[in-house]
Amino acid sequence: MGNREDLMAGAIQCLKEKGWSRTTVRDIAAAAGVSHAAIGYHFGSREALLLTAFSQAMDEWGREVQREMMSAIDPGASPSEQYRASWRAMIDSYGRNRQLWLASIEAFVQSEHHPELRRQLAAAQREGRRGMAAGALGIDEDDLTEADERRIGAVATALNSGIMLQHMLDPENAPTAEEVVDGLVKLVSLVQ
Repeated sequence: MGNREDLMAGAIQCLKEKGWSRTTVRDIAAAAGVSHAAIGYHFGSREALLLTAFSQAMDEWGREVQREMMSAIDPGASPSEQYRASWRAMIDSYGRNRQLWLASIEAFVQSEHHPELRRQLAAAQREGRRGMAAGALGIDEDDLTEADERRIGAVATALNSGIMLQHMLDPENAPTAEEVVDGLVKLVSLVQ
């Protein structure tokens, strides 16, 4: 790997281990095995490097979870069981990716003071909504309507974020996949 790739790997490692605000230029350089000056040369600033590294880490996480969810779903199962299986895979991913989830929460807070981070997070959120809506509907993202992205994707994203926060704070008492789906069914029955 070259310095740029080493810096990306070092920054991702630091984000996972130390979080956004506690990661220093010195930390990244040490993790990457390069000089401090390499950060400025390749990325311009610590913030720009962290933005790029965070985006790459979240993209990798998204692909990993999507693969896990697809492999957990039995195509011959009922839609209800497929949905439960996808929630089991998602909830399992919380524990394996705890540090990245915590870094993402911290990034949301940091975005209040970093317009570029806010822009990137908003774009990632829209992309995530599209993926969640398409996955829930069992269609390709190219076939998704904007209305379904905003309705189904936004609700699925909000639900995922809330369940993830519960698992981060109190995993022993957080809902299982079955409880999430049963709760959704109950909520829907209240408005029908």
